[in-house]
Amino acid sequence: MENGISAVSTGLPGLDRVVDGLRLGDNVVWQVDSIEDYRRVVDPYVVQARADERRIIYVRFATHLPVIDDLTGVEMVELDPAEGFESFATAVHHLIAREGERAFYVFDCLSDLLKHWHSDLMVMNFFRVTCPWLFDLDTVAYFALIRNLHSFATVASIRATTQVLLDLYLIDDQTYVHPLKVWDRYSPTMYFPHRITGDKAVSITSSGATARLFASLHRGTEQPDPWHIMLDRARDALFGMPSEQEAAKDLLMAMLIGREGPMVDLCRRHLNLADLVAIADREIGTGAIGGKSVGMLVARAVLENHWANFSDRMEPHDSFYLGADLFYTYLVANGWWRLWSEHKTTDGYLTAAAELREVIRTGRFPASIREQFMRMLEYFGQSPIIVRSSSLLEDNYGNAFAGKYDSVFCVNHGSPDERLKAFEEAVLTVYASAVSEDALTYRMNRNLVERDEQMAVLVQRVSGDHRGDLFFPHAAGVGNSSNLYVWSSETDPSAGMVRLVFGLGTRAVDRILLDYARIVALDDPTQKALVDSDDEARWSQRYVDVLHLREGDHRSIPFTAIAHTDIGAPWELFARPDYQLIRRLRDRGRRPKQTPMLLDFPGLLEGDFPEFLRLLLRTLQEAYAYPVDIEFTLNATQDGSWRINLVQCRPLQTRGLGKSVTVPELEDPKDCLLATQGNFMGGNVRLPLRYVVAVRPQNYLQLGQQARFAVGRRIGVLNRKLKGQDFMLMGPGRWGTTTPSLGVPVTFTEVSNASVLCEFTYTKGNFQPELSYGSHFFQDLVETGVFYVALFEGVPGTILNQSWVLDKPNLLTEIDPTAGEWSEVIHVAEFDGLELYSDVVSQRLVCR
Repeated sequence: MENGISAVSTGLPGLDRVVDGLRLGDNVVWQVDSIEDYRRVVDPYVVQARADERRIIYVRFATHLPVIDDLTGVEMVELDPAEGFESFATAVHHLIAREGERAFYVFDCLSDLLKHWHSDLMVMNFFRVTCPWLFDLDTVAYFALIRNLHSFATVASIRATTQVLLDLYLIDDQTYVHPLKVWDRYSPTMYFPHRITGDKAVSITSSGATARLFASLHRGTEQPDPWHIMLDRARDALFGMPSEQEAAKDLLMAMLIGREGPMVDLCRRHLNLADLVAIADREIGTGAIGGKSVGMLVARAVLENHWANFSDRMEPHDSFYLGADLFYTYLVANGWWRLWSEHKTTDGYLTAAAELREVIRTGRFPASIREQFMRMLEYFGQSPIIVRSSSLLEDNYGNAFAGKYDSVFCVNHGSPDERLKAFEEAVLTVYASAVSEDALTYRMNRNLVERDEQMAVLVQRVSGDHRGDLFFPHAAGVGNSSNLYVWSSETDPSAGMVRLVFGLGTRAVDRILLDYARIVALDDPTQKALVDSDDEARWSQRYVDVLHLREGDHRSIPFTAIAHTDIGAPWELFARPDYQLIRRLRDRGRRPKQTPMLLDFPGLLEGDFPEFLRLLLRTLQEAYAYPVDIEFTLNATQDGSWRINLVQCRPLQTRGLGKSVTVPELEDPKDCLLATQGNFMGGNVRLPLRYVVAVRPQNYLQLGQQARFAVGRRIGVLNRKLKGQDFMLMGPGRWGTTTPSLGVPVTFTEVSNASVLCEFTYTKGNFQPELSYGSHFFQDLVETGVFYVALFEGVPGTILNQSWVLDKPNLLTEIDPTAGEWSEVIHVAEFDGLELYSDVVSQRLVCR
């Protein structure tokens, strides 16, 4: 013991005298010219540690030769940095936690991580999250950096974090060590270079000798981040040989898109080197641009490559991308990596995430990043922008993450500082949504907890134009290349389907409250879907989502507020007179000042728009070799011409139509639990059902709002307890609504284990089914394979015999003993032999 501190030997007595020995807790970073030079100092350190009976762990991750040859008494742990920063850093964190206090470590050369991460910033981040953890546990660890390979900023950050930083030189077969930092120790000659010979260390103190020594060394100049070096090489390759271009393309694919998987293969086929360079030029930070950005870009490339005049109908985009590495950099810079690591454990998965959601909104970005944000905002000027999540797994094959992460509109008005503040708050909102309970549950249910899920961000210019204080596009929607929810035997599922709204597309992707989008089957676009009613206005859009420029927010306004204003395009494309209302007013002797209008999109749907969209969706589906889901906006001009802006595209996970199913004939309507002609989604199936969980509509109607929310939570409990069982949920109105007056307020997580989800009409409470095709709830149903059926009272072929369920014993309290107070509202019945049959071709469904 020296001065009450445990001294540790480097294995080189001369070096020990120079730095006054090592201390427990020291991280020792060697700057070297080669791996062989690093081995020269690792070997005596390991020999000494072995002699001192230390626990020695060799963390092996690099492609270079091992730095320890004799593994006697050494535990070698092999890790793969190619799995991504988070997986690698978390694995090292767990290793350190498992080994505990006073372990001795040797790490491969950190510079080798650049081969996998391509980013100096991430090497720095890895050291900054690993070094303090080792220090706290009184370990001693050796690291190495290849000299003059890393940026000054990276070396400076490592110097500030580590306890010991040493330059190692081999000159004329002589070993020289130059201490650059030795924390909490000092001697008059410590920071001179020293020649190490056996047990001796000779300080090079004379000015002449020191000058001659350093004059022979290449000290290097400021190095840009290797990320930018590789981008410069890719730009140069644009003018090089085909082989150089192909190599550069492969490198940029790995840096910006990913290394493997169906989406990477799709991008490799349709994005060229120039496309990838253009993406890189608009990236802030480093790392992959994420799934949402990739989906938008590759879809545009597919259409432009396969459709010569496609650009004539397409608005250009000028998006920016916040690289996925920036997310981790932000966590590390604000000191939250340990909390993030705790969140990655089983016990802390949800609890630590709740704390993260709070603190993530309170940090600051590095000054260099904020300056890049400002430059981007200067580019956009005062055009509204939208800040959208684009995580690594988002919008991928099988994992859409639809609606699980946030998107935030920025009206982008005010002073530069105000706009920057609003933008940063938007980014942090998206970052915080990465650990939302809904997103984490989705990941857990899809076995994605262990997958690296960095959050990149897509920044898009909002499509539309100013209309006074308001900003909005003329139309927006979601489209699906396969119509999974057909309501007529004459509808062609392969023609596709669209959910169309006037104004911002938020009303197309969210379940609209007290309002309806226009559902369009692209093979018969003027046909009305889902509801047969004399009151067309009731089933049409009555509110419009807009940005209010003066107030700086996103809001919904009544359609009547803008119905007769100048929108820069013919109203006939989007609306027509509401003849039914006009007739009723006339019968009452009333004459309105202005003609009541109905958002019905007559001009669009009777023109070439449906066929254009049908061809667009078919082209994308063929390229993806999969059904696709898109989001788009549409803007028109005074002459009636229009253009769309494709803002998102993703593969839609679906089970397909399946094999043909023979649906049993009914001799008596009472011979089944339910039946319908159309209005179901899930393909041709024959599903066995053991349980039916029904919400009694009459008793539910008598509940107050808070009690209805409680019913939703109780359904969630049953959903968990019945996991793995074949069960159907039946309820009045809409499942998944946030408004209890419209149905049962549940999240998708609370119904995700059901085999069948059934919505039915209950006219006393004005409960009406509404699939909300194209919404995030719809996406979850399709991805999870939950069969959906809507039963509309009064529609021919619709049968519902609730007595089949309610006449059976209620098993609610047997399954959930704490649910006794809800036994008059929720009824759980067990069946033996109950099956649901559906046939897409005949559009028949029977459950008996």
